[in-house]
Amino acid sequence: MKNWISRLRGGADNTADTKPAPAAEADEHPGGIPAEIEAAYYRWLTASSGYEASDAVQAAILDQVRALARDPASAAELVPRVPEVIPQLLRSLQDEASNAELARQVAQDVVLVAEVIREANSAYYRPMSPVKTVEAALMMLGQNGLRMLLARIAFRPIIKLQTTGFTRLAAPHVWAQSEKCALAASLMAPGLTAGPFEAYLSGLMQNLGLVVGFRLADRLCEENKVPGSSEFGVQLLAEGRLLSAAIAKHWDFPQEVADAIAHAGDPGEENLAQALALGDRIAKLRMLIDGHVIDEDDDFVTDGLDNFQRRCLGKLGTVES
Repeated sequence: MKNWISRLRGGADNTADTKPAPAAEADEHPGGIPAEIEAAYYRWLTASSGYEASDAVQAAILDQVRALARDPASAAELVPRVPEVIPQLLRSLQDEASNAELARQVAQDVVLVAEVIREANSAYYRPMSPVKTVEAALMMLGQNGLRMLLARIAFRPIIKLQTTGFTRLAAPHVWAQSEKCALAASLMAPGLTAGPFEAYLSGLMQNLGLVVGFRLADRLCEENKVPGSSEFGVQLLAEGRLLSAAIAKHWDFPQEVADAIAHAGDPGEENLAQALALGDRIAKLRMLIDGHVIDEDDDFVTDGLDNFQRRCLGKLGTVES
């Protein structure tokens, strides 16, 4: 895992239809608007699976997440490895291989062929005519687009674990948010003089700790249930990011990526952390809008995002998981 990732550098208050407090009221809650969005997202994510877990159960889950953050090697054992073709292609990208060589390597994996062609034909790229060959798809994506696609393919089986309990129910939604966060963060990065690919990688990685947290909760909670209180949810999201950062360091991610995950949203942090925090917020708003929890004209959107960020929010609507 370490070798390939180093090359990438080039009380239950859950109701799915309950709207969060408007931005104007956010100052009444610790953390302001970002914390309100986190709480609303957690309530939506857990929905009817949330229950009034005891304080002891909630504390045990958070303590185990913190313990794994101190022992990331054990945490990394809870997730699968990436397909072997991915590191081969990343090496070729680093060495600036020809388009023909990249096409040859992509062609070795029929799943990857389908992914590359599907991506080139997606609403995000909007080709004038259907793309039917690997070579044409690679021309459409470009090397940076291919790097992002490879990273996404690598992370999909890690986040969308074939598991049981609540984690099985939540994983598709967590993955969808991860994809949207990665794209939004990469779009925010240039304006903050941060690297778009590093921002993309940070967005894909930051939810890994949350998934591990849900797996821990499955061992301690009622069947297919998870603590539903917003306060617990905000804490779990925060502790999950710290666990993600610890695993990132263990896997030899670029230090700036691990730091961005650990400090996203902290005042005065580095530009990459700011890009990730913005991307994460926009992606969570997209999930809440698509989940019919808030409207496009909600105060979180109209007052909380500037014009460029709102355009990014709209663009996320074209992302298919």
